[in-house]
Amino acid sequence: MSKFVIFGIIVVVGIGGGILLLTQGGTPGEQQEVTSQGAGRELADLTLIDYEGNNVALTDFVGKPLVVNAWAVWCPFCVKELSEFSLLQKEFPEVVVIAIDRAESLNTAKSYTDDIGITQDLVFLLDPKDSFYKSIGGFSMPETLFVDKDGVIQDHKRGPMDLDEMKRRVEKIL
Repeated sequence: MSKFVIFGIIVVVGIGGGILLLTQGGTPGEQQEVTSQGAGRELADLTLIDYEGNNVALTDFVGKPLVVNAWAVWCPFCVKELSEFSLLQKEFPEVVVIAIDRAESLNTAKSYTDDIGITQDLVFLLDPKDSFYKSIGGFSMPETLFVDKDGVIQDHKRGPMDLDEMKRRVEKIL
């Protein structure tokens, strides 16, 4: 490869990275998040499937504050968060933490949650058509909504969180 081709590739990659930083804001290596995406909208009225095969509407949970998380076994950040969501649920029993698996089989999702011992700690729902993720304009993983007791999305977190951040966000919806 000639020096000019290599230089051209470097220039194109550099310009692309610069555009990405300008449109996303921040500096390289900085964790990005969007907290206003979807804020003020009502939680989508979707019907998903629980681990027992029952249809469950997200709106069935309106009346309590909700933390609704999109996750998948293939997402390392998502699976790391699940144990912390379990701790969050124990600390805030007045909040319902719902973990929605993105288009994976019951066996895949439940085997994972059984293996780490949290199947009984959260509300786990399956979304075979990935409709929840699409409804929130998802583009990263994990994605989490913080919904007040009236069913209004107050916060939309893109990307992973630790337990302390989860607690701070939950306190805003109580």
